[in-house]
Amino acid sequence: MTQRKGEKTTISIQEHMAIDVCPGPIQPIKQISDYFPRYPRGLPPTAPPALSRAGSLRSTSTSQKSEGPAADPKRDEDDLDQAFGATALVASKKEEEPDVEGYDSDDSTTLGTLDFSLLYDQENNALHCTINKAKGLKPMDHNGLSDPYVKLHLLPGASKANKLRTKTLRNTLHPVWSETLTYYGITDEDMVRKTLRISVCDEDKFRHNEFIGETRIPLKKLKPNQTKNFSNCLEKQLPIDKTDDKSLEERGRIMISLKYSSQKCGLVVGIIRCAHLAAMDANGFSDPYVKTYLKPDENKKSKHKTAVKKKTLNPEFNEEFFYEIKYADLSKKTLEVTVWDYDIGKSNDFIGGVSLGINANGERLKHWFDCLKNKDKKIERWHTLTNELPGSGYNE
Repeated sequence: MTQRKGEKTTISIQEHMAIDVCPGPIQPIKQISDYFPRYPRGLPPTAPPALSRAGSLRSTSTSQKSEGPAADPKRDEDDLDQAFGATALVASKKEEEPDVEGYDSDDSTTLGTLDFSLLYDQENNALHCTINKAKGLKPMDHNGLSDPYVKLHLLPGASKANKLRTKTLRNTLHPVWSETLTYYGITDEDMVRKTLRISVCDEDKFRHNEFIGETRIPLKKLKPNQTKNFSNCLEKQLPIDKTDDKSLEERGRIMISLKYSSQKCGLVVGIIRCAHLAAMDANGFSDPYVKTYLKPDENKKSKHKTAVKKKTLNPEFNEEFFYEIKYADLSKKTLEVTVWDYDIGKSNDFIGGVSLGINANGERLKHWFDCLKNKDKKIERWHTLTNELPGSGYNE
């Protein structure tokens, strides 16, 4: 096609699409840092093999330039890119790796640590938990501090029935409680299958208390009558397993004392305390009291009843009842003990009961025999309440 002078060149669309606007591979935009590679610390700044090769290529091209009429200036630039490309790639990969020392190995290290000790008093069936102090707690309030307290919970088990807590200390991240909390009615079976959950929380006056951290101790780690000290890092809140067998759900425990008095010719029954009772009221508590019967009861005069303890699942009664009976007749009798929740305006709720006598078994039978064998000696035992106690004690 001929073109006249002064006429603009026109290119058809077909010719335009046929133009190779990007020949060859796309080259990355070079940065100034590519030409100043970072060498690993401690190694001499020697040139990489690619650089030596590039130098030889450059010298070869220079010699060719003197021999040949035209040298390719772009070839030297490509050789330089190849020389520093490998070094720049190593440097970029090294910069992408996080500094291990600059990060916490575990988020729980920021929640703080808790110092405490545990003692299982096997003779008295008690678990003593001494909360000593905490260090480096996570700040939960706007002033950069917290109002911490410690809460104990035995798992598995009813929530409010076995929760204990310390006092609250204000505006501190390093609280010192030095406070002992005690669980009563702890048996050897509990020490095998239960776990103590210790939670640290922040108390707020105008909103819900906030969880800081927790630690859990399987009670089987403890040896009877030996104090064990702990200094544990607090962890994030763990889910509670709610798939426990319902057959293991307890109604609570009761501590009973028995003594046959030779001087008074009768049986002295002591109702000392209850622990971990089932909650029967909407507020999550109960108003418990205890009734006792010595059966068979022909004259129906064996009923005794303690005072009502308001809004508690761990009541202390410390009351004694006397049954006038000949020692020889005790082997024919059964002591029925029932625990009730007092309600106003409606029928009282049955919580649980236990029977001691010649027809009982396990610890209940052993307790009765120990009373018969040891006159004038008070014998105390903890017993697990059950909702399967027969007799009229169910009807209030």
